[in-house]
Amino acid sequence: MGNPFTLSFGKKPVQYISRIAQTDRIIDDFKADISSNQIFMITGVRGSGKTVMMTNISSEIGKDEKWITVELNPKRDLLQSLASKIYSIPEMHARFISAKLDFSAFGLGVSIENSAPVTDIENVLECMLDHIKRAGKRLLITIDEVTNSEYMRIFASSFQIFVRHDYPIYLLMTGLYDNIYELQNDKSLTFLYRAPKIMLEPLNYVAVRRHYMDIFGLDTQAAERMTALTKGYPFAFQVLGYLYWEERDTKTLDQILPEYDQYLEEYVYGKIWSELSELDKKILLEISVSGESRVKNLRENLGMKSELFSVYRERLKRKGVVDTREYGKITLALPRFDEFVKMQMI
Repeated sequence: MGNPFTLSFGKKPVQYISRIAQTDRIIDDFKADISSNQIFMITGVRGSGKTVMMTNISSEIGKDEKWITVELNPKRDLLQSLASKIYSIPEMHARFISAKLDFSAFGLGVSIENSAPVTDIENVLECMLDHIKRAGKRLLITIDEVTNSEYMRIFASSFQIFVRHDYPIYLLMTGLYDNIYELQNDKSLTFLYRAPKIMLEPLNYVAVRRHYMDIFGLDTQAAERMTALTKGYPFAFQVLGYLYWEERDTKTLDQILPEYDQYLEEYVYGKIWSELSELDKKILLEISVSGESRVKNLRENLGMKSELFSVYRERLKRKGVVDTREYGKITLALPRFDEFVKMQMI
């Protein structure tokens, strides 16, 4: 048997711990007879499993013959890409030909005699969505790692129109908090504020421990220690499992830790650190070096007023870097991130 863990981002690993409640919420909402939401946004820190969760949801919905699922590349013209992908679906393509719809102006099919070509991409998609609706189907679009690009802004504006016209179109996006925040703050896209955002929390500790026990034949205590070293962070769960699988016959868990730290730094932590402000870093350094977790003491140590500290605490929380669930305290949410932060002082 090969290593059941993976270091690759985005691909669903063999050892996958699903987020049952959050996944079911999105699927149930989309598949309801009358959907209360036609758009969801999944956000979280790098390596938190956004792409895998989105892919899993798309796969589950795609098993239903009443659904069409399409994944779009956010770097390309999203409206054009969507039209091309819908047109390439054999069932829909046959319907468009039968209805004598001429989309040749956009390189879709050939011109049809005695039919006026549709020359606006939004009109093309409205025609397509109308036929999807007539066929009794729904369309799910997934977009990974969105940013506030021109393509994305145009697409989001059109999507809002399609929803207003009661077309069966649904959208599932993933993105880092800062990118989603910037996108929804665009003055023309305020409707995104109302779209539910799923913030990915740590994986269930019991599930992580059970996976380690089952795969490695560990007792509860040993599996508990491995689980604690991941803090429920999905990428860490994969990295630690991967390294332990490869080296468990020659190294102890403690001997694996330096390599574990290196993988976390090179794959994720270095990038996270580079995207933080100087004051973000200052707060994290204080937490890491002092070991202090009480908000009052941290503020005093940093010489920050309550209002300013609250702003940065919320920023770091939404970035997925700190945990503020315990009242009056703030701790690091990522495993062994304190060791990484300390190294930045050298």
